[in-house]
Amino acid sequence: MAAGGVLGALSRYGLGLVIPSPDRWPLPTLIINITGALALGALLEGLSRRGPDAGRRRVLRLALGTGFLGAYTTYSTLALDTVHLMTSADLAGAVWYAGATVVGGAAATIAGIWFAARQHRRSLARGRPGDGTVEP
Repeated sequence: MAAGGVLGALSRYGLGLVIPSPDRWPLPTLIINITGALALGALLEGLSRRGPDAGRRRVLRLALGTGFLGAYTTYSTLALDTVHLMTSADLAGAVWYAGATVVGGAAATIAGIWFAARQHRRSLARGRPGDGTVEP
């Protein structure tokens, strides 16, 4: 889990450097949090459809979900960016940013769940449940 956290934090930092921040608006954090929500939705749905949260699935959930994606996404930076927007007299921008993060994150999570469920159904239709188990 710790290695996943290190890699997630480094990924967030690297993307924060390459994604432009127009007029110091926190676009990098918004994109990072939404893509993290998408990935977490897909990961958790995909793992849950393959069986109980035990053994290899639990290790993957902890390493990738809690570790990597937990460090990749950042609530603290969301909160700090929102406060900075508010104190710079951009109340509308602060409300838009916080709202876009929450609504966009929820939509991205739902999209990730939908995508993983769709992939699972496709693998079942091809006779490959994904981890070697046969589902009823």
